[in-house]
Amino acid sequence: MKILFVHQNFPGQFPHLAPALAARGHQVMAMTDEKNQRPSPVQVVKYASPPETKVAGLGRTYAEMAERGWLAARGARALRDRHGYAPDLIVGHSGWGETLFLREIWPEAKLLVYAELMYRTRGQDVGFDSEFSPGTDEGRVSTIARSAHLIQGLVQADAGLAPTLYQADSFPPELRRKLTVIHDGIDTDIVRPNPEATLTLPGGRTLRAGDEVLSYVSRSLEPYRGFHVFMRALPAVLAARPQAQVVLVGGDGVSYGAKPKDAETWKARMLAEVGDRLDLSRVHFLGRVPYPTYLSLLQVARAHCYLTYPFVLSWSLTEAMAAGKVIVASDTEPVRELIREGENGRLVGFFDRAALEAALIRALAGDPDAARLGEAARRTIVEGYDLKRVCLPRLVAWVEGARE
Repeated sequence: MKILFVHQNFPGQFPHLAPALAARGHQVMAMTDEKNQRPSPVQVVKYASPPETKVAGLGRTYAEMAERGWLAARGARALRDRHGYAPDLIVGHSGWGETLFLREIWPEAKLLVYAELMYRTRGQDVGFDSEFSPGTDEGRVSTIARSAHLIQGLVQADAGLAPTLYQADSFPPELRRKLTVIHDGIDTDIVRPNPEATLTLPGGRTLRAGDEVLSYVSRSLEPYRGFHVFMRALPAVLAARPQAQVVLVGGDGVSYGAKPKDAETWKARMLAEVGDRLDLSRVHFLGRVPYPTYLSLLQVARAHCYLTYPFVLSWSLTEAMAAGKVIVASDTEPVRELIREGENGRLVGFFDRAALEAALIRALAGDPDAARLGEAARRTIVEGYDLKRVCLPRLVAWVEGARE
């Protein structure tokens, strides 16, 4: 088959699927935004980056996504008209609008979309954290408006893919039936416990597996991933564990939600609140780091903290589990799909600071159940989320089956 992947930041969720299909003899190509400079495992063509929209108000998100969708469609039309290209199958991420108009260019092609999440006005991120998202009428109306392209994207598609049950179930029933749940997969041959692992901090200190290290990872340090909750717990944790080192990975920008109103970044906001109660010589902000550095942190850490609003699942949780860490996580969806309290990790209420502090202190002090919990966490990933032996074969079968 001729298979075209479409993703503004390719390879995105498809770094393993695209080359696996190519290895099976399919003609695989990808289309991406011209500003995307990430290395690609397959041939890439690019479409023009959309300009900044001048639309304001409730229509802004749809205007942005529709503009990107039209530019992707123009790129597709150039492939069709200049090169005679016609894919049998299109696999794209519906979150940025790129797949919205591709059926008009190639009406005979099957269209599959990665449907990551459907926004909800209740029971999800909106209104969950009253400190930053009070759940007003305006917020709920805005959420509905931001969902238009997601609905249209799945309506246009022949089938869709979601990485967790929770994320699939966020879509309304009439669209949920189109979705298959398969996780992206974790390469457990690479992400595994390593008793020889080391991590050298910017100041020159080297941390080793077995040291009293607490890790926290998020694409951006922000409330959606419980950064404020984690920071507020640190004074008590560091006071109780005077030898502990805390290492945070994540950028200063915003991936979800909004910037703080009273500071340049959420990091600055939280340091202004709790910094005078922290021994900052033991709290290390690494920013965004190369993957080997990130992996070394997971392997060095004695415990890993993962907090999230009810939202999309982070790869960092599954990878920390694969590394055999003691996980202290928020008792929220979709975390509950992976972590079972006392079986393969510790769950605490997202807003229960005392419980979070106690769980982190216990994990750093040497939880007597640490070995059992870490082994069970890794087993959960190996048995249900392993890339090569579980997820990738399912993903390949799902794509290849779409033409039947």
